Order: sequence, then structure tokens, then C-alpha cells
Amino acid sequence: MNILVVAAHPDDEVLGCGGAIAKHIQQGDKVHILILAEGVTSRKSERNRDDSQAELSALEIVANKASHVLGVSSLSMHDFPDNRMDSCELLDIVKFIEKSIEQYQPQIVYTHHSGDVNIDHRCIHQAVVTACRPIPNHPVHTLLFFEIPSSTEWQTTSSALPFTPNWFVDISETLVLKLEALEAYESEMRSYPHPRSLEAVEYLARWRGATIGVKAAEAFILGRHSIR
Repeated sequence: MNILVVAAHPDDEVLGCGGAIAKHIQQGDKVHILILAEGVTSRKSERNRDDSQAELSALEIVANKASHVLGVSSLSMHDFPDNRMDSCELLDIVKFIEKSIEQYQPQIVYTHHSGDVNIDHRCIHQAVVTACRPIPNHPVHTLLFFEIPSSTEWQTTSSALPFTPNWFVDISETLVLKLEALEAYESEMRSYPHPRSLEAVEYLARWRGATIGVKAAEAFILGRHSIR
């Protein structure tokens, strides 16, 4: 199968479904990763890509290193404004994603949960749902939404739909690859007990696994699944 992962920022692809990515690859599937926002310029008061070139280049290097650890077929990184994707026309984001769907013809698409605290995650969620609307002959038959530590659980339940997973992937054999890929993102990770730490990510995977009777798992919300 062909798999497409649509993520907002470098590291989201690994945090959200790195174990599932590695499992797909071990099963012979081809995984393509599309990262839309550049992931750096929101750290400054004004967006200036020229002033952030060194950081952007370094982040691209580690993103490619993480993809190499997982074994993905392709990684495509783009420059939508970091944490400012609500300033973009939704249609422009949709059309951008549609080009990747047309190119890779994925049967499964992974992307963000709609209720995350991060605005880029929410914008991309809506754009992916729109790009994957079930028109005749559309290749996507399964749409899955992942959780991102330090974004999904930080949203208050009174503000958006909570993350209530109903689809799990056993990553007992690939958790080590997920953690190794996250080690490449050293600049993006934090010290425990921050939820975006290696320890917290492993604890979450162990807990998600325990809820379905395996050693480790990643949890998702099923958006759509059709048997063809």
C-alpha cells in the first residue's frame, strides 16, 4: 500500500505515528511524509525566514535523519507559516494536499486531530478531511487522526472535541525506532516531565498498548474506513 502522513511541523510525523510508519515499512508499504509548516519562525516576534535560515536548514537535516531511521520512501518539507496557518486560505492548503494525494495515490492517510491546541494542527486537519472527501475513484479508503504530546492533551475538553481513540496500532516491535527517530529531533524534545520528552512519549505508548493488551501502541481516531 501507499501511505501518506500529512503533518504540520517537523517532529509531528514521528510523535503522532512514528511507530505505525515503521510498521508499515516493515510490512512492505511505501510511506510518504508531507510536512507543511516550516516549524521555526513562530519562535520570534515577527516571521522572517531570512533571519532563520540556519535553524531551518538544521531542522531539515534532522527531519531527513529521522525519516532515514524509519525508512520512509519520501519526505517533503514546505514553508507554510509556522503557527500562522490560519492566515492562509484553507483552499490553498487543500489544493496543496490534493497534489500529494494525486502524486502518491495513498490508500491510508494519517494527520492531526481536530481538537489540538495548536492552530496549525487544526487547519491541516480540516484541509486533509476536505482533500480526502470520498468522491468516486478517490484512492484514500482510510483516514486516521493522531495525537501529538504537548498539543492534543493541552486542549481543554470544554473548548474542542477531546481525543477519544477508537483505532490502535500495535507498535511493540517498532517503538524503539520511533524513539530513535525522536532522538534525531533533539532540539525539539524537552526534559521529563514535559509531555514532549522521550520518557513521556514512551510512557504514552506503553499506556496505549496496555489499553489493548499489547506492550506498546499508538492511538488514533478513525475518520473514515471503507472496504473495497
